[in-house]
Amino acid sequence: MKKVLIANRGEIAVRIVRACADYGVKSVAVYADADIDAMHARMADEAYGLDGQRPADTYLNIEKLLAVADRCGADAVHPGYGFLSESATFARAVIGAGLKWIGPSPAAIEALGDKVQARKIALAVGAPLVAGTSEPARDAQEVVAFAEKNGLPIAIKAAFGGGGRGMKVAWRLDEVAELYESAVREAVTAFGRGECFVEQFLDRPRHVEAQVIADTHGHVVVLGTRDCSLQRRNQKLVEEAPAPFLSDEQRERIHQSARDVCAKAGYVGAGTVEFLLSPSGTISFLEVNTRLQVEHPVTEETTGIDLVVEQLRIADGLPLSVTETPKPRGHSFEFRINAEDVGRGFLPAPGLVHLFEAPSGPGVRVDTGVQSGSTVPGTFDSLMAKLIITGATRAQAIARARRALKEFRIEGVPSVLPFHRAVMAHADFTSADAFSVHTRWIETDFADTLAAAVRPEPLADIALVRTAVEIDGRRIALGLPAELLRGLHSTVPSAEREGADVSSISTDAAAVVAPISGTLQSWNVADGDNVAVGDTLASMEAMKMEMQVTAHRAGRITLTVSVGSTVAAGIAIAKIVS
Repeated sequence: MKKVLIANRGEIAVRIVRACADYGVKSVAVYADADIDAMHARMADEAYGLDGQRPADTYLNIEKLLAVADRCGADAVHPGYGFLSESATFARAVIGAGLKWIGPSPAAIEALGDKVQARKIALAVGAPLVAGTSEPARDAQEVVAFAEKNGLPIAIKAAFGGGGRGMKVAWRLDEVAELYESAVREAVTAFGRGECFVEQFLDRPRHVEAQVIADTHGHVVVLGTRDCSLQRRNQKLVEEAPAPFLSDEQRERIHQSARDVCAKAGYVGAGTVEFLLSPSGTISFLEVNTRLQVEHPVTEETTGIDLVVEQLRIADGLPLSVTETPKPRGHSFEFRINAEDVGRGFLPAPGLVHLFEAPSGPGVRVDTGVQSGSTVPGTFDSLMAKLIITGATRAQAIARARRALKEFRIEGVPSVLPFHRAVMAHADFTSADAFSVHTRWIETDFADTLAAAVRPEPLADIALVRTAVEIDGRRIALGLPAELLRGLHSTVPSAEREGADVSSISTDAAAVVAPISGTLQSWNVADGDNVAVGDTLASMEAMKMEMQVTAHRAGRITLTVSVGSTVAAGIAIAKIVS
């Protein structure tokens, strides 16, 4: 390969740009309107616009991505993680266009990316499993019936997704149907498909995974384990490698099962096999992520293997650079630096990053997609950067993490830094004798009260006004920021926007306010209905996460914002009159 199109954005796109430079190939970035000045667009050798704002119109639009590949002369496509990275349809389209697909085969993506089929493969090779549906659920009633038969809690999970998107855990029978519908909507938004399956949910488990790489010559190697138990809303926040406090037998069972699952599926490329580990020591296969993981740097730091370059080598038909599981070199943590307000339940908080001052020093690595002056759009994931800390031992890595987190400064948008600092002072996570963190630890055990951040200023209009100009007799498409044109008092009409843009924060006691800056997805009540305290009124979506809006008082509701509208946090979307 000579030129790689990166079908992604943010820090992972920057990471791939750098790997392409190290490998000696050209990189091509693509960008949504909001990302026109993003780091990945500026750092790549070339960058092309996707003419849109929403994921469906940009990074999920196969036709547009392939058109850019053809236009720029790319001969390979790297999907990164998220978006279309686990889409067999996209992989086939790339291959069908005569390009190299930097990832597993479409058949392997279908077999393992489909969580139901992956369970069948895991059963076939003897991997441990909990009870679950053999096919995606047809409707909410089927999910309710599974819960009644197998007991609660249950996990409702997107069959064609990953990374915690489209996953809901039901603890009460009366919430099963609503959570199923929510999981379907979230899966459609994140992956373009809404099929969901159901399985028993292990309470208070650890999340342990194995990093696998495989080449076209039949070699399948497990590089090691990671622990990703520290999560909120099924989204990982802190990961580490190797997974601590595992017995030799548990580690070997995880390694062997991961290797067998990938070999059975004919896997090629980098992939991750995930497991749950219960407090009693029970291991249960969870899923396979047929892509590069967000947390891949901790494996890189503890093995000395550049996983992205390894992906490029594999796509070029070269054999793996290693033939067996390497002995871990020290210990590594990754802290996801999300634009979220920890004092308001980790609510996504898009906005302008006024200051981004990353730490440095021994054992410190920062993979970032933002810098001072960058914008964090509300239409995409909240991940801004990743802080990776490595030490000779877990204890040294913890000490370095505390120092680096203290140095890290971000202003303009809330971040999860206060949470990370609190975690690294908590014995449940840092003890040298035991590991007490589990996947619901934040919701059930984390008692620290963290202050809410000052809400970021509403983002300026990030849409582009597109027109055409003639240069030297040639028609050239031109995109200009709508805000710039308004600042120049231009007569060019505002860019077309979806829904209303409401911008005045409400102080009315009767007001139902938006808990996040995002899009109103649906109303669960009708105008004029009587509601009770705690009733679910609406669903909002921001940064690919769905949030529920509940009633703060009882009374008759008047809806003031329509479905599809974009609103800022604190804006009134309805009123409840007692």
